[in-house]
Amino acid sequence: MTDLEKYGWRPDLAAAFKPFQEAGFAVGRVAVEHRERYLVLTPAGEYDAEVTGKLLYTVDSPSDLPKVGDWVAMSLFEGEYKAIIHDILPRRTKFSRKVAGKKVQEQVMATNIDTIFLVQSLDSNFNPRRLERYLVMAHEGGIEPVIVLNKSDLCSDLDQKKQQVSAIARNVAVVPTSATTGAGLTELRHKLLPGRTYAFIGSSGVGKSTLINRLAGAEIMKTGEVREVDAKGRHTTTHRELIVLPNGALLIDTPGMRELQMWSSDQGMDDAFAEIVQLAIACHFPDCSHTQEKGCAVLAAVKAGELPRERYDNYLKLNKEMAYLDRKQDRHSAIDSKRKDKEIHRAMKKFRKNEYSKK
Repeated sequence: MTDLEKYGWRPDLAAAFKPFQEAGFAVGRVAVEHRERYLVLTPAGEYDAEVTGKLLYTVDSPSDLPKVGDWVAMSLFEGEYKAIIHDILPRRTKFSRKVAGKKVQEQVMATNIDTIFLVQSLDSNFNPRRLERYLVMAHEGGIEPVIVLNKSDLCSDLDQKKQQVSAIARNVAVVPTSATTGAGLTELRHKLLPGRTYAFIGSSGVGKSTLINRLAGAEIMKTGEVREVDAKGRHTTTHRELIVLPNGALLIDTPGMRELQMWSSDQGMDDAFAEIVQLAIACHFPDCSHTQEKGCAVLAAVKAGELPRERYDNYLKLNKEMAYLDRKQDRHSAIDSKRKDKEIHRAMKKFRKNEYSKK
């Protein structure tokens, strides 16, 4: 591997970077994001970087600023290990959510991920409905998902839970693990290939940081205790960080997420609920909502017990959530468009006034 390839460099990135290279810029990969400052990995070492004012003030939203996993074009201050980020190379994949609260805005958690490990623990944290949400978001971001069922040593019905997960995640690998006993870690290690990027996503307390420590063979991530009463843990990981493992694989750990609202789902819902999409082909009405229409093949499957009621209910819930978000986004776009029109109108009025005064 070259010095860039060990950080995940690919031929498509080289093609995208060529104009920047000809202009004299260097390239690096964002490993840590701290608000508007970044730690960037380069063949020459780690650089403390910030974005140019032009990039900061011309992006449409914070999601367009550099995120962990991004490849960036930079100008370097030789000898100081400081840099200025001028642009971001095209993202191949991304994992996004809606920001917490009422604000209608995308939050990009990490980018250019090859495989995402969706971690659930096999204690009272186990939640197939939450896992369905994670799968939708992974598919939407174009990322291969792998489901990790951690704390298998605490589970007395492992086979039953594996069957539950396999039923909702067809064609997705499922790996039961235990950071305590080491079960499943060998299988997980075999999935980690040099130069490829992996992310761990899951709620607080599922054991992501402990798993990463076991995979790395060192205590590189902080870990915390989990309350026995509700299996919840503290946010021991407080920021996203890209780490190079001893075998050359690249790992991104993320803070535990108590709130995971979807941002968009054009293809993700179809991929995560493929059997419902297949059933819908036989619906009498092509625009069937699968809620009350006569001749609905999806409702018939629920009634016959062929489609679990819980999975059907969550499908409707996620669709309703996305429809609401789409309406909010459309309203936000309309307001933003009106604001821009007013700014253009004011600018043109000022320009004409200045031209008139010159005469």
